[in-house]
Amino acid sequence: MSTTAETKQNHGVSQVLKNRFVQGILASALFLQVGIWVRNFAILLYVMEMTKGDAFAISMISVAEFAPIFIFSFIGGTFADRWKPKKTMIWCETLSSISVFAVLITLMFGTWKIVFFVTLISAILSQFSQPSGMKLFKQHLSTEQIQLAMSLYQTIFAIFMVLGPIIGTFIFHSFGIYISIIITGIAFLLAAAVLLFLPKDLENDNEKKEITLLQEMLDGIKYVKKKKALTLLGFCFMAAGLGIGLIQPLGIFIVTEQLGLSKESLQWLLTVNGAGMIVGGALAMVFAKNVAPQKMLIVGMLGQAIGIGIIGYSTNLWVTLTAQLFSGLALPCIQIGINTLIIQNSDTDFIGRVNGILSPLFTGSMVVTMSIAGSLKEMLSLGTMYEGTALLFVIGLLFILPIYNLKPVIAVESEMNGKGSAVQHES
Repeated sequence: MSTTAETKQNHGVSQVLKNRFVQGILASALFLQVGIWVRNFAILLYVMEMTKGDAFAISMISVAEFAPIFIFSFIGGTFADRWKPKKTMIWCETLSSISVFAVLITLMFGTWKIVFFVTLISAILSQFSQPSGMKLFKQHLSTEQIQLAMSLYQTIFAIFMVLGPIIGTFIFHSFGIYISIIITGIAFLLAAAVLLFLPKDLENDNEKKEITLLQEMLDGIKYVKKKKALTLLGFCFMAAGLGIGLIQPLGIFIVTEQLGLSKESLQWLLTVNGAGMIVGGALAMVFAKNVAPQKMLIVGMLGQAIGIGIIGYSTNLWVTLTAQLFSGLALPCIQIGINTLIIQNSDTDFIGRVNGILSPLFTGSMVVTMSIAGSLKEMLSLGTMYEGTALLFVIGLLFILPIYNLKPVIAVESEMNGKGSAVQHES
């Protein structure tokens, strides 16, 4: 029985990997991750070098990365619903590459502070590109293929959580800021070039009504409010964001205060966590076809709560490392579950706006608690803050329980442009 199931699963993976869209989107993600990690570490290390470790300057890197999510996420998602997704992604990655080279020229002949714009411009453009990618998943894959393809997609991110810092640091220390930025620009350009080989954008046969941008944004809000699964997912996002923000800046203190080790030992915790994410992504891939996304999300939230709770109490390195591994294993379940639920429970015409509404809920909540985490640490113990985060993940889990038995989306094969493609409908 298990051998038969395993054979079917392997067949499913091979079928998905043969899909032209999946091949293109995975190759593009690979180049993007190289560019992003080289960029992130080059800018971080360069700013530290130029400012002699000024905390304000370093914090501005995070501002450049997260601020566009608040300002452009909903707008970008709305435009993504209007525009053709493949063309939007190609233009966004191309413009990111052009902006990187423009910043390089300014950096060579002007001020070093221009490096902040590399992150800022890329972050803005990603608010248009990312929801377009989700639309493509919806358009080109059947219901049962979406979660499996999303598992493969998230595994690339998990791998770079381990390899990214190593690659970024090596390139900066070996070649310096100029070569790092050139590599970033080339990687973004290659990501755009690969997307040219994706299947053509599907033409929308429906009449396009003349409607204002504001009206489309309001329609998006109404759409999310009337969809139970999406509304509950929004509350889950907020709880998880509040929890992550609470402990995001405190990992170094777990190492130095709770474990009594040097700050350099933090890399071992991060490496183990990243390794857990890779294994978790692989396991999610194995079970993707047989486990509903909301159940995968619940498993991930519970796993994170347990892992974070243990880290908060542990004073033993090996127990902490085991908890980090457990936490890493759970994270892909959350990412894959959330993305699959958004895609499956949103009509193609609304995916951009749904993503544009839900993403800022997570990021906004995270930034709120991140901004007060330092002050709270002065008043509360490290353990209390980690237990608080574990509790918030349990609360987030409770929001998902009402949709635990949500029926899977029905895949209806329909002819579009003379080709068969899977169109999703709610049962």
